[in-house]
Amino acid sequence: MGTTVLKNGLVFADGESFRRLDVKYENGVITALGEDITDGESTVECRDCLVLPGLVDVHMHGACGKDVCSTDESSLDRIAQYEFSRGVTLFCPAVMTFPPEKISSIVGCISRYASKRRERGRAQIPGIHLEGPFLNGKKCGAQKKEYIQLPDTDKIKKWQQEARGMIKLITIAPELPGALDCIRTLGDSIHFSLGHTCADHTEAKAALDAGADHITHLFNAMTPFHHRDTGVVGAAADKEDCFVELICDGVHLSPSAVRTAFKIFGEDRIVLVSDSMEAAGMPDGEYFLGGQKVFKKGSSARLEDGTLAGSVTDLYECMKNAVKMGIPLESAVRCATLNPCRSIGISESFGSISPGKGAHFLILGKNDLSVKKVI
Repeated sequence: MGTTVLKNGLVFADGESFRRLDVKYENGVITALGEDITDGESTVECRDCLVLPGLVDVHMHGACGKDVCSTDESSLDRIAQYEFSRGVTLFCPAVMTFPPEKISSIVGCISRYASKRRERGRAQIPGIHLEGPFLNGKKCGAQKKEYIQLPDTDKIKKWQQEARGMIKLITIAPELPGALDCIRTLGDSIHFSLGHTCADHTEAKAALDAGADHITHLFNAMTPFHHRDTGVVGAAADKEDCFVELICDGVHLSPSAVRTAFKIFGEDRIVLVSDSMEAAGMPDGEYFLGGQKVFKKGSSARLEDGTLAGSVTDLYECMKNAVKMGIPLESAVRCATLNPCRSIGISESFGSISPGKGAHFLILGKNDLSVKKVI
């Protein structure tokens, strides 16, 4: 492939701010940024547009009527096409709580799909997020309680082998027996995220001190912040290298909670995620998540008992929602691009528009943030 230049756009350069720049890329890699690049073999006119890095979702369960846990590569391919159409160029399938052999099948299928070279127009999978099965049954949310297991390093090693090393993130309830051992033993190669937990501040702090560096959907499925025991939220706030996920679908968190989280954690530590399930992009009706019936109505998805069951909002809409909630556009973009990559250790290759990084772009209309083109 020859060189291509994105011309005359406002480019979100280096994950910091929008500047009037041209961007040149070749063979899938950004090669130059400058004010007047003219030596490309082809050009993409970006006048009156914002040029963002491709969005990166490290926590999603499905979309467009398909589930990442289906053990069906065609379902993953359909999800990858849908995500790409919504500006997401990288996503980490989030595996629900299932029996060990089922998890083996799921991660094996995902890794096989991710390793294959495909035609354009699809988001890529840089890693896998095991949201289950090491959760506290009292905070399991839409995860099946009967399949919850105690943390076990041998199980993780087996799943990682079957995933061909693709497991990048594991949600874990730190108060469970064996949790700290898993974090200490495997934390150099896998990022551990505290979530679906009843942990108090002391238990959460112990896990973060042991090496955990991520929080799964902050405020949801965890003990609330209390002024005498601040729980996971307070422990994470004190740990400066800890990332926290926010679901800005307008259902999981109030606008005030989102603004408060940004004030506490700042734009460098927040990771916007969708937590989307198969009903995202679909009409109201009955769907499934983790083997349980889910009912989509409007902007929410719930189990029969009313429990929230993931979201029906993609990351692009979550990013726009954050802006509507009062978060500066530059902060929202950073939290949907660079920060997710930093949180799973792939920011050397993706997440910002810099020479040497992957040529993943989302081009939006400057005035209405509408999707114009995804590259």
